[in-house]
Amino acid sequence: MTTLPPSVTARRATGPADRPALGPTARRLLSICGALLTALLCALSVGASPASAHAALTATDPADGAVVKTAPSQVRLTFSEGVLLSRDSVRVLDPDGKRVDTGSPAHVGGRSSTAAVALHSGLPDGTFTVAWKVVSEDSHPVAGAFTFSIGAPSKTKAKVPSDAGPDTTVETLYDIGRYAAYGGFAALVGGCVFAGLCRSSRPVQKLTVGGWVTLFSATLLLLLLRGPYTDGKGIGGVFDLGGLGDVLSTKPGAALLSRLLLLGAAAVFLAVLFGSYARRAADADPRRRQDLAFGLAFGGTVVSVGLAATWAMAEHASVGIQSALAMPVDVVHMLAVGVWLGGLGALVATLRAGEPIERAAVRRFSRLAFGSVVALVLTGVYQSWRQVGSWSALTGTDYGRWLLVKIGLVGVLLAIAAVSRRWTARLSDGPAETADETTGETTAQVNEESEEDGESGQDGESGETAAEPADPVRTAQLARQKAAVAKATTLRRRYGDLARGSLYRSVVAEAIVAVVLLAVATVLSGTQPGRAASAGAKASGAIAESTPSVDPISVEIPYDTGPKSGRGKAVFMLDPALPGDNLVHVFLFDRADRPVDAEEVKVSLTLPKKNLGPLPVTLEHLSAGHWSAKSFQLPMGGTWRLSLTVRTSDIDQVTETRNLKIGQ
Repeated sequence: MTTLPPSVTARRATGPADRPALGPTARRLLSICGALLTALLCALSVGASPASAHAALTATDPADGAVVKTAPSQVRLTFSEGVLLSRDSVRVLDPDGKRVDTGSPAHVGGRSSTAAVALHSGLPDGTFTVAWKVVSEDSHPVAGAFTFSIGAPSKTKAKVPSDAGPDTTVETLYDIGRYAAYGGFAALVGGCVFAGLCRSSRPVQKLTVGGWVTLFSATLLLLLLRGPYTDGKGIGGVFDLGGLGDVLSTKPGAALLSRLLLLGAAAVFLAVLFGSYARRAADADPRRRQDLAFGLAFGGTVVSVGLAATWAMAEHASVGIQSALAMPVDVVHMLAVGVWLGGLGALVATLRAGEPIERAAVRRFSRLAFGSVVALVLTGVYQSWRQVGSWSALTGTDYGRWLLVKIGLVGVLLAIAAVSRRWTARLSDGPAETADETTGETTAQVNEESEEDGESGQDGESGETAAEPADPVRTAQLARQKAAVAKATTLRRRYGDLARGSLYRSVVAEAIVAVVLLAVATVLSGTQPGRAASAGAKASGAIAESTPSVDPISVEIPYDTGPKSGRGKAVFMLDPALPGDNLVHVFLFDRADRPVDAEEVKVSLTLPKKNLGPLPVTLEHLSAGHWSAKSFQLPMGGTWRLSLTVRTSDIDQVTETRNLKIGQ
């Protein structure tokens, strides 16, 4: 067994295969794309949770911070879009933190944008906390809390539960799973189309099967993480089988399960595409091959449309305006992305492996990619209008800004694609082996020489090998040399002519930008659409305008009726301190801040500038040191004079006055 001759090694060292694969400009482009991808992936994994809140709370009954006269029978919440409810979506806690809601929350009047939960009867006075946690119809969780009071605010109130948002670890894994699912879908669909219409090869098969495995694994991960993601539980919630059952009863859970079932059919499709169909490439009966191709085209279309629909039926396209039109448009958009970007990956894999590919096949993919881009642009324009809604939302919302980034990346991708189309036009269908510029020998000749060396080594040592085992060191050395020759052969095929090598470099650049583009698309799918964000802001603004933002008036008034037991302080409260119906509270405390009763407490209000009043307030004694008037009408706003009289005995009383600005 002998080593390869030095002449062969020298030719390999000086041949075009060992020249730099990428020029300085190409390397700089790849470095910039790689840095951009890293930054976007970091943004994807860190993702702020408020941006994922797609349903905004627009109204509550009782209102946030309101003081109601009597205990309500239920609490109602209204959102800017439809929400999905679970058993614990709305929890009402008393001042001690005990739950006072009963039953499961439900939609009101069949409207999915509402949620209501019944309350126990006979609730005491005090401040109650409503903690809510729902899932938007486009699959993203949103949570929050507000308070209201019965009778009068209490000194204590329940704390907002700490599990209001998704667990950080679960959220990060969920975002990674979503990105992997998009990438796997593109590789699966694009690889199948490329193999069926352009060229099927071992590298394309590996890419396509890898896409199937990635999509299946990501979907299974998303299904297991769905419960912890929406409920705010830790990673341990993955093992909660009861939670998994709840997930499967929701629209996002049903979509993920449907995707897994469709991937089962896709596995059969791949087996036929890269098995029976590939073996019949040279079938003597073209009709049989044509029938099989038609069946594959029909079945592949059904499976790919079904897979794309699992996104459309559970995310942005399924909610908002024109959802009946938006979902099929989203399916077309997803398929166009898969055919273009996945096919791009298949072309990169083919060129990288040095597989021979005809110019007609590359041009066929070029036309296919062009059609996909046209569909992508048309559907993207419609989706942008539907999701953004206005020019101001394009720059004033997170969704709009990410959309601008996506549009910019698509522009870069189209520019590189134009370069690739020019190199495609210059491809030739010459032989795979190419001449070495230095020696004039071809790659095939190098391979033949290395094979001859291996054979001569074996023949020359045939006598020795018959008597003793081969030297393992020499065997390993020959294996390394053969691997080097194979690598050189691959590189010569890849860069054997200017057009093929330049096409490979431009397609690699396209693929890198496409990876970044998928990352941005994943971020967009988890960001509240601009139209929904603007609608939520308008709804909140309308509520704020209809309810002036003034705080209830609370005044502390010291009093002293004479004797030692007649010293203390009174707290006067007026809510909402606006013209119209108001709630009045008076609390008396001794010097140790303990509630204390009095023989009589009187309150009146006077508006001197309008010569109005005094208007007496009819107070009802509710409990020790607490008087209240559930309804007191103030005719107008202005600076009113409060007169408070406290009588602690038949002869001991005092009257204190204060000025109150009401409705100003």
